[in-house]
Amino acid sequence: MKIAIIHDWLTTNAGSEKVLKEFLDIYPKADIFSLVDFLNDSDRESILGDRKVHTSFIQNLPFAKTKFRNYIALFPLAIEQFNLSKYDLILSSSHAVAKGVLTYSEQTHISYIHTPIRYAWDLYFRYLEENNLQKGLKATILKYILHKIRIWDYSTANRVDYYITNSNYIAKRVSKIYNKNSTTIYPPVDIEKFILNEEKEDFYITVSRLVPYKKIDLIVEALSQTNKKLVVIGDGTQMEYIQSIATSNIEILGYQDDSVVLDYMGRAKAFIFAGIEDFGITPVEAMACGTPVIALNQGGLKESIQDGVNGIFFQEQSTKSIIEAINRFEQKLFKPSIVSKSVLRFSRERFRDEVKEFIKDKNENI
Repeated sequence: MKIAIIHDWLTTNAGSEKVLKEFLDIYPKADIFSLVDFLNDSDRESILGDRKVHTSFIQNLPFAKTKFRNYIALFPLAIEQFNLSKYDLILSSSHAVAKGVLTYSEQTHISYIHTPIRYAWDLYFRYLEENNLQKGLKATILKYILHKIRIWDYSTANRVDYYITNSNYIAKRVSKIYNKNSTTIYPPVDIEKFILNEEKEDFYITVSRLVPYKKIDLIVEALSQTNKKLVVIGDGTQMEYIQSIATSNIEILGYQDDSVVLDYMGRAKAFIFAGIEDFGITPVEAMACGTPVIALNQGGLKESIQDGVNGIFFQEQSTKSIIEAINRFEQKLFKPSIVSKSVLRFSRERFRDEVKEFIKDKNENI
């Protein structure tokens, strides 16, 4: 049985890469395909070990290492150039175009959907607004490209035999956009790594890529209106802006190794997140440490957070709503051991077992 695993792109070790790592642990002899592979040595060792990645022609285009997203118009063509004819099972890990690989009738294609393409579907208008692309020639060209991407993305829905989604929230997107049923298998969280810490200190934390849709700037704006300490870990396109609006009670650490993240996450009294997450692995990691989460009451986090048990919800993406949630949090008593136990159902072992069972059920030859 020959197996191919398709991943959109390899540039960082984020949530979708954690899923990829588990797929490779389940099927260590599988071949890996990705549009590009620009992982640093540390992330490569963590995710891939010494495995080779088959990349597309985009890997060798000018400035691809830092600007590969500028070639978005070529993504559909590039993903379709992978010749997978010798494989029996194709397992795609898709938040963009990986699900669109070409297969034939004797193959089984199972796609784990992190989300349909955000900036082409759900976040289309927000993406244009946040990047100041509503008007002008550049905006018109991008709108046309994304229009074509949507047509292509929908047309490839039948290339997948079975869909797995990372939350019921994403299952609704898959049903709405592709008119397809799916099975939810929550992504893996390294519960054993993010160990319980019952000694909490007087500061809040948020850990994320600093990009607009994560709304880290909103959290910083909210905490800047208080005297409460906030630690921000992460890097991204909004780093300079976030640094410019931060007040003295906010400490911005930038990118940090896992050991530093684990230390701060375990000691923080709460983790704050204001984005709309497909599932939200990092907040669950915080809860595994016994650290409750203050989060927006939307998206996949509604499936892991129980208000008053392991976290607090706020209802709007506004500084006022965040501050009110923090004040409500400080009036409650959260027991770290209960918070930690509440997320045991998201373990890596559980993920592997559910994926293996699903694939065996759908493909009798495996």
